Amino acid sequence: MTTLALFDRLLDRLVTDNLVALVTIHAARGSTPQGEGASMMITQEGAISGTIGGGALEYAIINEAVHLMKSGTTGTLKRHYPLGPDLGQCCGGSVEIELGIFDQSMRADIQSKRDAIRHDSSTPLYLFGAGHVGRALVMALAPLPFTVSWIDERAEIFPDHIPRNVYAKRVDNPIGEIGNIPHEGFCLVMTHSHPLDLALVGAALQRNDIAYIGLIGSATKRARFESRLRQSGQGAAALKRLVCPVGLPGLYGKEPAVIAASIAGDLLIRRQALQHADETGSVDVKERLAG
Repeated sequence: MTTLALFDRLLDRLVTDNLVALVTIHAARGSTPQGEGASMMITQEGAISGTIGGGALEYAIINEAVHLMKSGTTGTLKRHYPLGPDLGQCCGGSVEIELGIFDQSMRADIQSKRDAIRHDSSTPLYLFGAGHVGRALVMALAPLPFTVSWIDERAEIFPDHIPRNVYAKRVDNPIGEIGNIPHEGFCLVMTHSHPLDLALVGAALQRNDIAYIGLIGSATKRARFESRLRQSGQGAAALKRLVCPVGLPGLYGKEPAVIAASIAGDLLIRRQALQHADETGSVDVKERLAG
């Protein structure tokens, strides 16, 4: 579970619970089950979401958090834990834990932190099409580090429940949204109309700074689209950037949930590769991302 999704769950829980705890590894040294930034939410009943590594460390933190909440304590404290014989763990490293107890009056502060995390760490994805696969995909992406702009011409097609990281938008001219995709954002096309798919892909390929341009469909659909895009003036380099079929090779299935899982996994891999390319300045990696 991403930190962003964990903050969403924390906000949801504080609608009904008076107190909720959030535990974060503030620093990690040596060999540890989880690294710096790993987080876990703990309710007053001891239920958890996320993990800081499991085992005796997690058990000790859960007990302390529950005890503090039962006593009505709020605020933040820090604890240092060597991961050795005293905890029954043999990692050999140590962690510094930050334990925060939040009440309902702190929801606005949590929301601000959540928005800052989204801005700093999530990848923008423009998803065109709200059909069965689109619906399954936004649910698959709900706990993952993507901010999804979900676009369709039909207002009634969007479901009542939409994850926090998804922004549904009904527009009369979806093609105009291509210009709003941020630098190094992702674009994924799966509308109800092949002519609209073609127009969206054509517009996206006009931009060299979109990191990923995906089109749902078969190899046959790709061949047809490539032929028409060449006729419209698209060159070989631009066509090479088009990803179609989409998803992980070797993961087959026609059920929307299976297709969504395959696409989500592929998007995560591409996102990590892009982050690595940005960190190392590797132009070659970025060029290979699209194909």
